[in-house]
Amino acid sequence: MMFALKWIPVYYTPLMLVRTAENIGDSSFKTHKKWRSLDNISDNMAMAVMASEDTRFLTHWGFDLVEIDKAVAASKRGKRLRGASTISQQTAKNVFLFPSRSWVRKGFEAYYTLGIELIWGKERIMEVYLNVAEMGRGIYGAEAAAQELFDKPAAKLSRRESALIAAALPNPVKRRANSPTAYLSSRAYSIERMMGMIEVPEWLADKKPAKKKSKK
Repeated sequence: MMFALKWIPVYYTPLMLVRTAENIGDSSFKTHKKWRSLDNISDNMAMAVMASEDTRFLTHWGFDLVEIDKAVAASKRGKRLRGASTISQQTAKNVFLFPSRSWVRKGFEAYYTLGIELIWGKERIMEVYLNVAEMGRGIYGAEAAAQELFDKPAAKLSRRESALIAAALPNPVKRRANSPTAYLSSRAYSIERMMGMIEVPEWLADKKPAKKKSKK
């Protein structure tokens, strides 16, 4: 399956199934997801998630050892355990695994993370991530987030809108990018600044523009 998904769109994930089960009986809950190729997602969105979630995305092999060391050091000082999960790890978890906390699951996560790094490559990992990440209540992927939160296609997301979506990612069910609190707005501002400081991937800089629909 890992090989096939290098080319086949990921239309459904274990997390989507879990969320659907959690909301059985809630008529207000609906799953929103629309697959879009990277060419049809704003560059701002890819830059925003790298700035927010994984600034070393282009240089690591699935695991950010610098952030892992920081997390371990913070834990030894008695501070709350900080996250060090990369975009590659999050993609592996979303696509292949059900949510849980166990060492067995961590082992599978490492296996799939290394697998997609070797087989898919960074561009495909980013494309899949931007299509499966939970970005709101019942909202998965940049296209669904753009339409449900900002009433526009993902290709048209601005820097600010992309930063707001990225800022909500640690808890997208409770945080709403289109109705930000003072904290979320401040966090988005920091992400926007970081977007201008990190390297733009070659495959993003060379990306073909989204096709425009002809007017009749």
